[in-house]
Amino acid sequence: MEQPSKLRADFRRAFQSRQQWEGHWRECYRYALPQRESPADAGGGGASRVDRLFDATAADAVDQLAASLLSELTPPWARWIELCPGSDVEAAERAEIAPALDRASAVLQSHFDRSNFAVELHQCFLDLVTAGTACLLFEEAPLGEASAFRFSAVPIHDVVLAEGPTGRLDRTWRRLRLTPEQFSRRYGVDPPDAGGSGDPPPVGVLESVQPGANGYRYVALREQPDGDDALLAEGEFASSPFISFRWVKAPGEGYGRSPVMKALPDIKTANKVVELVLKNASIAVTGIWQADDDGVLNPAAVKLVPGAIIPKAVGSAGLAPLDAPGRFDVSELVLSDLRARIRHALLVDRLGLVQGPRMTATEVLERAAEMARILGATYGRLQAELLGPLVARALSILRRRGEIGDLTVDGRLIDLRYRSPLAEAQRRADAQSALQWVQTVAALGPEAMAAVDLPAFARWFGQQMAVPGELLKPTAGAASGDAAAVAQVAALLGPVLQEGQGNAG
Repeated sequence: MEQPSKLRADFRRAFQSRQQWEGHWRECYRYALPQRESPADAGGGGASRVDRLFDATAADAVDQLAASLLSELTPPWARWIELCPGSDVEAAERAEIAPALDRASAVLQSHFDRSNFAVELHQCFLDLVTAGTACLLFEEAPLGEASAFRFSAVPIHDVVLAEGPTGRLDRTWRRLRLTPEQFSRRYGVDPPDAGGSGDPPPVGVLESVQPGANGYRYVALREQPDGDDALLAEGEFASSPFISFRWVKAPGEGYGRSPVMKALPDIKTANKVVELVLKNASIAVTGIWQADDDGVLNPAAVKLVPGAIIPKAVGSAGLAPLDAPGRFDVSELVLSDLRARIRHALLVDRLGLVQGPRMTATEVLERAAEMARILGATYGRLQAELLGPLVARALSILRRRGEIGDLTVDGRLIDLRYRSPLAEAQRRADAQSALQWVQTVAALGPEAMAAVDLPAFARWFGQQMAVPGELLKPTAGAASGDAAAVAQVAALLGPVLQEGQGNAG
């Protein structure tokens, strides 16, 4: 194990490189997501965080973009991933193992559905859209709970991240301030004796997860005032419990950049324009007044309310309104342009609901293609940094519990298919093109249709449209073909096959 002093030195270096981002994050959260601002910057938990916010266009756009990401990548209560036969499995054997893989996919999906995955991932998407980097803590739940998974959205202010050998943000440090009760429950040891009376102070803990030769190394240190940190816990993970992902990565930078960072000048300008409009409106309502100092009128005691009687000396002007030097009529034009640019930068005008009549099937396909084009680069990064590690971690937990057997997604025997609406858009487009081809060939006559393998087309079309494997008949000769791949995958499936046979009985 590495010495605590080396771990702390690595943490300090990573923390220093993060400090240059903190001011930028603070501005983004202040104007676009004030409820997720750092408690230290906003006056503590539960404090009012919108006193300096006058325009909510960016905050509303951030909510809509985060909700769109959740529904397009990991829609709640819908299967967005499935296990399927890999490239080394012959076509004749695919129908044999597809039902068992469907059952394993159902087990995997059910644990996601029964957990707090959708709630916490939505919070991560809010951080992703605002700060450009988000972190999701994926822990195993205690035995007896409804789901084996437990998720926590870790605020970006609470973690220090660095790129590992793979180029992903898989080097993680997190500082915790735990009460003695939380400390005992998390680490199973008694908290340090603080001495004296009153409430005991919180215990400082530094957790570290670093990539190693056989997975990820976990180390927890109890921070001491004298700098001599004590080892609390250590262990190995097959996959990191901290899943960090980015919106866009600039060359030479570790943390990501967000669409809010791109639109921040317009967001700050719109906020200032609304502030000036409100000030101008207050002047227009109450006005600016001048009065002669005649010894009778006391401006400090004057109240401008309906029905008020203001005394004045005989022959004096009393209170007289002062005309404003100019008008602010261009504010609406400036605001409309700023708000349109903010919504465009945060993709609200392109991913939002269409205001109009019901769309045709062609319009639905075109809209799906447009969304895939807009989010293509971001989706590719999220697939590599979020969805892939997320499924690997989930399979690792379920394998250890013996719920799905020794399944490993290697691409040869077992592969992973994403079935989210954004991932299925291209498959639907391919299926539509193939269907049009078959219809065109059918119009040429029976001789042309002889060149089309209709059973093979029906099977391929069903796979593209995500038809369950139980509905696809095995191809002729599958049982007499080479069953080596079938036997190997069946041996891996283990408990899933037994469970399916038990349910059938």
